[in-house]
Amino acid sequence: MCKFLLTALLLSLINHETGLAMAWDDQDFFRYCPPSKCSKHGPEIRFPFRLKASNASCGKLCMELACSGEDTILVHPLLGPCKVTAIYYSRFLIKLIPLAALSPCPLQNIISKTIPIQIAYEELSPQDLCDIYLYPEEYVTVVYCSRELTPSIDAAGPISCLSNATHLLYLLPSFLPMTDLPLSCEVVSDGRVRLPYPSDKDRSATLNTSVERILKYKEMTLMWEEPWECRDCEEKGGRCAFSSQRNQTFCMPRGSRIKVIAATSSVAILIVLLLIVATALYLSLKTNYNKEIHLKVEMFLKTYGTSKPTRYTFSEVKKIARRFKVKVGQGGFGSVYKGELPNGVPVAVKVLENSTGEGEVFINEVATIGLIHHANIVRLVGFCSEGTRRALLYEFMPNESLEKYIFSRDSHVFQDLLVPQKMLDIALGIARGMEYLHQGCNQRILHFDIKPHNILLDYNFTPKISDFGLAKLCTRDQSIVTLTAARGTMGYIAPELYSRNFGGVSYKSDVYSFGMLVLEMVSGRRNSDPGIESQNEVYLPEWIYEKVITGQDSVLTRELEEEEKVKMRQLAIVALWCIQWNPKNRPSMTNVVNMLTGRLQNLQMPPKPFVSSQTNHVQ
Repeated sequence: MCKFLLTALLLSLINHETGLAMAWDDQDFFRYCPPSKCSKHGPEIRFPFRLKASNASCGKLCMELACSGEDTILVHPLLGPCKVTAIYYSRFLIKLIPLAALSPCPLQNIISKTIPIQIAYEELSPQDLCDIYLYPEEYVTVVYCSRELTPSIDAAGPISCLSNATHLLYLLPSFLPMTDLPLSCEVVSDGRVRLPYPSDKDRSATLNTSVERILKYKEMTLMWEEPWECRDCEEKGGRCAFSSQRNQTFCMPRGSRIKVIAATSSVAILIVLLLIVATALYLSLKTNYNKEIHLKVEMFLKTYGTSKPTRYTFSEVKKIARRFKVKVGQGGFGSVYKGELPNGVPVAVKVLENSTGEGEVFINEVATIGLIHHANIVRLVGFCSEGTRRALLYEFMPNESLEKYIFSRDSHVFQDLLVPQKMLDIALGIARGMEYLHQGCNQRILHFDIKPHNILLDYNFTPKISDFGLAKLCTRDQSIVTLTAARGTMGYIAPELYSRNFGGVSYKSDVYSFGMLVLEMVSGRRNSDPGIESQNEVYLPEWIYEKVITGQDSVLTRELEEEEKVKMRQLAIVALWCIQWNPKNRPSMTNVVNMLTGRLQNLQMPPKPFVSSQTNHVQ
C-alpha cells in the first residue's frame, strides 16, 4: 500500500511539473536554470555558462562547463581543456589555467586550427563562428627562421617546443609588414592563426605575454562577448537570463528569483512533497542497490570456477589484518593494512570502501589477476565478499611502491637505489608484466592506471604491477575499446582518453603511461605540474628530449660512468617513443621489451613526442 501511494504521488508530481515546464516563461528561468557550483569554493555557474547536464537553453553555444571532481572545466576552442578558477559576470571575465597533461605544446594545436584566408565568415558553421567570437584573440603570422630575430622586430619566440637548431619558429602580429623580415625567415601559415589574447584591465597584455602564459600554463584572464543589454543588467546588479520563448536575452532584477518562488505557493508544497518522496525512494533504492551488487558479485564468484584464490569471511580477514591496526597505504578504492595468514605468510589486505561501483572494482580485481601467475604482477592470495564488506588479500611487498624511491626527498635514497642498471631492470620487469597482460592471457587486460604508485617492489626490488580496479578485459584481436569516460591518473593518461581526435583507445594507452613512468624514473621528477611558476621548470618530456638530443645523457645530480650513460640514454629514448601523441607511433610492449634488451645503437631517435608527427612509425 505504501509503495502504491508513493508511486501515485510521484506520478502526480511529475504531471504537475510537466505542466509547469510546458509553460516555462521569463519568470521561471532560474527555476529551470538555477546557478550551480562544482565545489563549495568553486565559481558560480549561470547564464551565459551552463553545466553539460542542464537544459541547452540555460547557456550559450560553446560556453558549456563540466565538473571534474571539485574542478570546473571548460574546453576552450583553442587551448583545449582548462580549469576555471573564477568567473566575473559583471565584467565578462573568466580566469583559466590550461591543463598541461593534455597539451604539452598548446601552440601546436592552436596553429593547426588555422582558418584559410579565402574562407568567408558566412561560410563557417555556427560552431566555428562561436569559436571565433567567444573570447578575445588576435591574428598572428607563423614564420620559421634559420637564425634568431633581432629585438627590434616585434615577434614572440623562438617557441622552444616547435623549434630546433636550424628552424626557429616565431609568431608575428598579422599587421607587421613581412618585408621587415630578414631573408633567413619564411612565412609558413597560409591563413588566420588565432591566438587567445589575455584581457587585462590596463590593456598591458602583449603578444609576448600571451604566448608566455599559454606555454607556461599560467592563469589567463579572458573576456567573452555579450550584448549591451546584458552588460547594463549585470553592472546594475541584475542577472542576465535567456527567454526560450522569445529567443533573446533579458534582465532579471536582483531578488526576482525569491519573489517568483514566494508567489508560486505550489512550488513550496512540491518541494516538501518531493523531499518526502525522495527520502523514501532513496532508502528503498539503497537497499535494492546493495542487494543487486551482492547478487552480482555472488553470481560472478559462482561462475568464476573452483580454481579461484581462497575465500575468507570478514571475521577471518579482521584476524588476518590484526584488527586493521597497521595501515601501510591508501589507494583510490580503499585502505591497505599489513596482515599475516594462519601459516605465517605476510599479506597486504585492501579493504574496499563502501562507494558507488564497488562491485565493479571488486570484480575487476578478482577477474583480472585472480588466475594470473607472473613474476611481475602482484599475486592475489585471497578475498572476502560478505554483504557490503569486501576485501582483497595480496602477497606482501616489503619495499612498498616505486613512487617512494623516485620522488624521495632524500636524494641518496634515489641515487643509491635507482642506479641505471637497477632502473633498467625495473623498467624491463614492468614492461614484461604489461606484455603478459596485453599478449599472454586468454583475454587482453588493459590496466589504465600504470604509475609509480601502482608498481610494488618485493624483497629483491623486483617490480610487480598492482591495483587493477580500473582494468578492462577485451579480446586479444580487439584493437579499439569503448569507454564512457577517461580513466586513470592525471599526468599518465594518454591523450586519446581525453579526445578521440588523437586516435582510438587501445592497449597503446597503457604504453603511454609506461613511457611517462620511465621518464620519471630517469629524472626523479614528476611529469607535469600545471601550477609551476619558475621559468626554469619546463615540461618533463621536453626537458629530457633536449637532454638526449644534445648528448646530455645524465639527468641525475651525480656523475655517471660511460656504461651507465648508455643505459640512461636507452631508457630515455624508449620512453620518448612510448609517449608519442599518435598511438600508432607508439611501440607495443613486446617491442618495448626488445628495445630495452637490445643495443642502444639499434635505437632510432623518436620525433618530439609533444608535436604530432606522421613519420617514423614504430609498430
